[in-house]
Amino acid sequence: MKTGFLHEVRDGVTPRAGALVLAVLALQLGFIASYIGAFHEPTPHRIPVAVVAPAAVVDRLNSLPGDPLEARAVADEDTARRMIDDREVYGAFLVAAQTDRLIIASGAGASVGQALGQIFTPLEDAQRREFTTEDAKPALLGDARGLSGFYLALGWVVGGYLVAIAISTSKGSRPANPHRAVIRLGALLVYALLSGIGGALISGAVFGALDGHLAQLWWFGALLVFASGCFTMALQAAFGFIGTGLTVLLFVVLGNPSAGGAYPAPLLPPFWRAIGPWLPPGLGTEAIRGIVYFGGVGLARSAVILGGYGLFGVVGTLLVALIGRPEKVVIPPRKTAVPAGR
Repeated sequence: MKTGFLHEVRDGVTPRAGALVLAVLALQLGFIASYIGAFHEPTPHRIPVAVVAPAAVVDRLNSLPGDPLEARAVADEDTARRMIDDREVYGAFLVAAQTDRLIIASGAGASVGQALGQIFTPLEDAQRREFTTEDAKPALLGDARGLSGFYLALGWVVGGYLVAIAISTSKGSRPANPHRAVIRLGALLVYALLSGIGGALISGAVFGALDGHLAQLWWFGALLVFASGCFTMALQAAFGFIGTGLTVLLFVVLGNPSAGGAYPAPLLPPFWRAIGPWLPPGLGTEAIRGIVYFGGVGLARSAVILGGYGLFGVVGTLLVALIGRPEKVVIPPRKTAVPAGR
């Protein structure tokens, strides 16, 4: 009985299936570790802030325990506001004779503005000084906490790699020839255009979360979907199921928590802070916030890097299809002639 059961196990669970299960387990545990590691203890780290104040105040802000701020001395309020508009800083602190002011930009991430308030409030209380807070880039009414851009980017990235996975599931991960590869890429482009306009309309016209930027969101969304899908398609063509796992690792396990959605880069641990600006979810989140709140600042950088993802995907998919696998030529055995009369 025991021998028969073990035989069934060996027959029913092949080494390949066991390896796939272990790979899925590794991705699952990596997902848990990545999200908890990124979000379990958000801590301000060198948040860039423009400061209009005497040099002694700037030095004191830069010497706070834990280095929560990167205070940059500027000449006047106009310069500080320009730096906020150009996304060089997340806020500004202005010292005045009567009431000091803290200027934040919730459109760049509400959690950073809250962190700045939590840093400056006890400092001002200790000095017994009054100060007010102004939001120079408030989130739109339908964009609670400025998270709509993150969710829109996430939806576009997920759609890009899921459609690539769907194509590989139905027709095989490796295109049969370069013509088939071109057809797949063309279908992905059409899908990306439809996904781009669909996401832009839903976030804008339907819910009013990111309204008034339809054209820019459309073409950028199409680029984000196409780049994500192409990159996935190339990895799948080259590595099969392993390529799918690599995509999930980069775009989901590592890309989502580092994208700057709930907690922008200055509140993330060093590893996630470093990789976020180079992965599609982070590139999409920052570009969408730039389009909606900052006049397109940061959009060009994201578009160029996503263009690199797309180029890698197109070239990789075509190259794998061109090289392909040599087909095995099966030569049928010769039939031995049977003499007549036998």
